[in-house]
Amino acid sequence: MRKVAIVGAGQSRYGEFPDKSIKELFFEAYRDMASSVDRNFDPKRIGAAYVGNLGCGGFQLGNLSALVSEFVGLPYIHTMRIENACASGGYALATAAMDVMAGVHDVVLAGGVEKMTDVSGSKGKYWLGVSGDTEYERLAGTTFSGLYALLAQRHMHEFGTKREHLSMVAVKNHKNGALNPKAQFQRETTLEKAMAAPMVAAPLNLFDCCSTTDGASAVLVCSAEAAKSFTDTPIWIEGFGTSSDYLAIHDRAETVALEGTRRAADRAYKMASKGPQDIELAEVHDCFTIAELLAYEDLGFCKKGEAGRYIEEGHPEIGGDRPVNASGGLKAKGHPIGSTGTGQAYEMFHQLRGSVEKPGRQVKDAEVGLLHNVGGSGGTVAVTILGR
Repeated sequence: MRKVAIVGAGQSRYGEFPDKSIKELFFEAYRDMASSVDRNFDPKRIGAAYVGNLGCGGFQLGNLSALVSEFVGLPYIHTMRIENACASGGYALATAAMDVMAGVHDVVLAGGVEKMTDVSGSKGKYWLGVSGDTEYERLAGTTFSGLYALLAQRHMHEFGTKREHLSMVAVKNHKNGALNPKAQFQRETTLEKAMAAPMVAAPLNLFDCCSTTDGASAVLVCSAEAAKSFTDTPIWIEGFGTSSDYLAIHDRAETVALEGTRRAADRAYKMASKGPQDIELAEVHDCFTIAELLAYEDLGFCKKGEAGRYIEEGHPEIGGDRPVNASGGLKAKGHPIGSTGTGQAYEMFHQLRGSVEKPGRQVKDAEVGLLHNVGGSGGTVAVTILGR
């Protein structure tokens, strides 16, 4: 298998943009990606494009990848829309990596785009709900936040995880997001304010839930040989793993872990010949604060049941021994579903190259980072390990 590198990465601003179309958002990310390539960027070299998209609200469900590809100047290529709920972008990146590893194409675009704020709240909830088991979960009355609330309740019951631990995740990620010029929410919050927010699905309140977001991201993936013409400092895809799980949480063996994360991480660690101890920073899928706590444990950063203490001791803070979600995460940066996975790659590309926009978010001298992108309540997961 060929070595695979990322040589460019771009992202639009995340937020609410009623005046921008899906095509315009993707072009913004594509243009940002092109400008990040050190030299010799030529769109004619791109042989394929894999675009993550859930199609929230039902907009342009058919031929979306062709639509946005031709709009940025890439007609007549192999293009494919990747849909695995909130993990669509992570799977787009994995698919691009497999394409290049197999030798089908030398240069490939992986990206994602979503326009979520143009529809009503009730319609948005409907589309988010189909990421779980429609027949036995959504039609029975559960919501996306309700499913994660059940996971949080069980984790608190079994391990004594506190409500404060959930809010600590929100405070940390808003602190980081306040320094990210492309984040949806660029403001800090306090522990007191986060804990006092209106309840959404007990024990999760408003500050425990990520937002609905418009946005796009794009990364340029290529072979090691092709990378030489683009840059002297590529970021290597050292390993990746994907896994599915039972969609309905009542079918799973346990509800205090995401087995899909464990299996995807194991595969990524094995491919990269690394373990959790080698990861210096991570972007994890904090669609809800409990999801970040579960990720600490499922990725092997701490033992099962110790996530509360892990954040309490400051390990995932910038300046801690393994910063998590220096971008602000989904909680503060935003969660434009199809764009989230490649948006994580955008953040890690600049972290590992030392080119983060604001110095306060830059993790110094990091060489190995991990991306963790979850679909729905854990039905699909993509884990990717990047190295400088």
